[in-house]
Amino acid sequence: MYVKRNMGFIPIILGTWKNLVFFTAWTSFVFYLYYYQDWTFISLAFEPLTVIGIAVSFYLGFKNSQSYDRFWEARKIWGAIVNYSRIWATQVLSLVEESENDKKILIYRHLAWINALRIQLRQPSSFSMKPSRSLKHIIEGYEEESSLEKALKQYISEEELKSVLPRKNVATHLIKKQAFHLEKLLGQGRITEFDKLLFHGLMEEMYNQQGACERIKNTPFPRQYSYFGTIFAWIFVLLLPFGLLNAFDEEFSLLSGSARIWMELAAISLSVLISWIFITMDKVGSGSEDPFEGRFNDVPMTAICRTIEIDLKDMLDEDALPEKIAPIKNILY
Repeated sequence: MYVKRNMGFIPIILGTWKNLVFFTAWTSFVFYLYYYQDWTFISLAFEPLTVIGIAVSFYLGFKNSQSYDRFWEARKIWGAIVNYSRIWATQVLSLVEESENDKKILIYRHLAWINALRIQLRQPSSFSMKPSRSLKHIIEGYEEESSLEKALKQYISEEELKSVLPRKNVATHLIKKQAFHLEKLLGQGRITEFDKLLFHGLMEEMYNQQGACERIKNTPFPRQYSYFGTIFAWIFVLLLPFGLLNAFDEEFSLLSGSARIWMELAAISLSVLISWIFITMDKVGSGSEDPFEGRFNDVPMTAICRTIEIDLKDMLDEDALPEKIAPIKNILY
């Protein structure tokens, strides 16, 4: 998630420079044919283009709104995971009797669960959006851990790690192990039946939040909105220079020499600016469709997991607390 208030000029250019070059070349070519080769027949009336532009604007606005809803829902889910994590630790510490080791195991296994969920959600899918090569140097300072073993071994025992790694959904089995552990504590008389019900209510909520994340992850943004929004935007920006040709006829007829050249550059720049705005609107919507991919505008799950880890270890009265995740080049992962 980009955390700086202003994005800055360089990231914007790096993300859109190819489009700017194309729009400039395309508009210049169209203006050259019209004004220097006398292809006056290629001029289009601006009124129909205005109607198309309004329609595309509504379509892109809907696409961006729904894309942002997916991101915000994902962020709310992880906010709920933070809260349930704190409640889980509080109940473990207050309800489990006698064994400090069991308390630590239950809390550390929970930390294993959130990190397993994070890594599973960040695995690329068939419809994942490929990151821009132009922006690669901005995000090259961070790489998501692809190894569950490396991420989980600090939280659970070697034996437990070997038992969960072969599973298709490691996060699911970690919560299942919590249930079995609670059953053992109930048999030993360290929790009551009512305590067990409270714990199971929390585990149900954790499964609900995990399922909500997996629903967003495994359900692509409807292609009819994403794909056709891009198609409509490109149709509009390709036709735009043809609609602006006769808009400057009167000015061009009164100018000559360097003044005419500057007027031509201003007309081309106007067309390029309008085209850039529409395509950038489309790119913004596309970049928010899948909020778990680890891109610079996605949910910062690594930072959230670290926040939970700090809180829970602090509840255990541990001294060596990890540091908060700091933004890398203004991006919080």
